[in-house]
Formats: sequence, structure tokens, C-alpha cells
Amino acid sequence: MGVPTLVLSAALLAVLAPPPSADPAPEAAMQDLSGFAVGHLPEGTGEQVTDFHTEWEDVAFASRVWERPLPEGGYSVDLKVNVMRGERLTDLAAVRAFLTEYHERDPAEWRLTSFQHGGDPGFHGGGLAFWSDEPGVAVEVRLDPHRFPESELMATALGIQRTD
Repeated sequence: MGVPTLVLSAALLAVLAPPPSADPAPEAAMQDLSGFAVGHLPEGTGEQVTDFHTEWEDVAFASRVWERPLPEGGYSVDLKVNVMRGERLTDLAAVRAFLTEYHERDPAEWRLTSFQHGGDPGFHGGGLAFWSDEPGVAVEVRLDPHRFPESELMATALGIQRTD
């Protein structure tokens, strides 16, 4: 086999080879989660992705979790997105009151900073961001604050958009 034939064979193999398998985490992010898609994932977010549905105090949760395996066994959650739907989530104050109860926080000590998610008001702090999308619908993002900076939390939260 001459050099031109070898080069041509290598070029054909490169063209005909199947593409490398895609990282499942970004693919899962763009799939619909109760009317929303996650447009940004921090680099290094775990690739184990799970969706589940729960309910607490008459609020329905559609959740997506990104986890990574730990060297000593088990998994650690890097990112969790909750789309919450319930009549009691009327506005941002109601969402904050609900999440204060849900996360068992002291409302006087829970330090949060306001932000805007598009035209919707929200709060963030300590690895958590949430906003009231419309009456009855809120979105919460939790990002491991020990692995990721607050700037990645905000980039992830602001990257979540409606799909409908």
C-alpha cells in the first residue's frame, strides 16, 4: 500500500467512523421538563441524569437531577431543577414562603438576593435560585455550592427557558 492509498484510507475511515457518543447530560438538559428546558450546564456537571415527579403540600414537582459517582461509592447531586406547580404559588412572596417551609429555613435568617429571570422576579443565594414564572408555576435551581460558584448557578438559572 503506497502513501497516497494509506492517506486516502485514513481519510475515509475518519469520514465513515461513527461520531463519538454524546455526553448525555447536555442532551437531557434540552429535553422538556414540564414546559421548560435547561440551556446551560456548568462544566463538570455529573452525567447521571434522572427525572422524577413528586408532590408536597399540594404542590407538584417535576424534577431533573444531575449526579456524579463518588470514588468511595454512591453518588453526589451536582444540580437539581424543580418545576413546581400549585395553586398556592401565586407570586414570588408565596413561592418564597413555600420554599422556606419546604427547605426548613428560618425566614428571618434566609439571606437571598433578588434577580430578574427575563421579566419574572426571583431570588438566589447559597446555591439556590428560584423565580415565579406565572401564578401557579415556579422554578427552582439547586447547584452544589461546594463545587460551583454562584456565577454558574445564575448562568444555569438564566439558561432555563419555557418550551411551550
